[in-house]
Amino acid sequence: MDFPQDYKLLKQGAEAKIYKGTFLGRPVVVKERFRKTYRHPDLDETISKERLKAEARGILRCKALGVPAPAVYYVDPDTKCMFLEEIDGSTLKDLFTSLLASSSPDDLNQVKLLALSIGEVVGKIHAGHLIHGDLTTSNFLRHGFKTYLIDFGLSSVSTLPEDKAVDLYVLERALVSTHPGCDDLWTQILAGYSKSYTGGSKEVLNKFKEVQARGRKRTMVG
Repeated sequence: MDFPQDYKLLKQGAEAKIYKGTFLGRPVVVKERFRKTYRHPDLDETISKERLKAEARGILRCKALGVPAPAVYYVDPDTKCMFLEEIDGSTLKDLFTSLLASSSPDDLNQVKLLALSIGEVVGKIHAGHLIHGDLTTSNFLRHGFKTYLIDFGLSSVSTLPEDKAVDLYVLERALVSTHPGCDDLWTQILAGYSKSYTGGSKEVLNKFKEVQARGRKRTMVG
């Protein structure tokens, strides 16, 4: 899609380009799924449209579950673009990096509160059987007193504890690689998770231990 000159490319991933601009007078973030030349054109068209729709449904389901997420302003299946509300906040990855560099008790307490909020967010979506698929501290934004969840490109719906456990495992691995040595963060995340997913967190966390053990075994074997 040809965007106006005032649109700025923020980043490009394996599946999409992310732009910043305005839409109907509002500041927006635009996610454009570009064509994959390694796929047959018809197959690529079908996959891109289905993933675009699935992502929009994931965001709407997330908001319906009471979890803050960007508003979906417009979805264009022809250009494979999604126009989203711009959240003027900081990623928890950046906040953790900044706060953990401090020895201030207030900053360290803020880290615990933010980690707790991550667990509460994930617990809420799992209670509603929404699987995010790409849980990293980069996909949580803090704006005011709210923690937003973003980037639902790999989201799906599942009632299986195994799928929810894998979602948690992805988050744990991301946490370890991005913020090594921060066991307290994970403890707080699990506390928030159990707090907001009162009906099924125990079963998921038991399954998580199995997934974690399998992951460690694969790492050892190589």
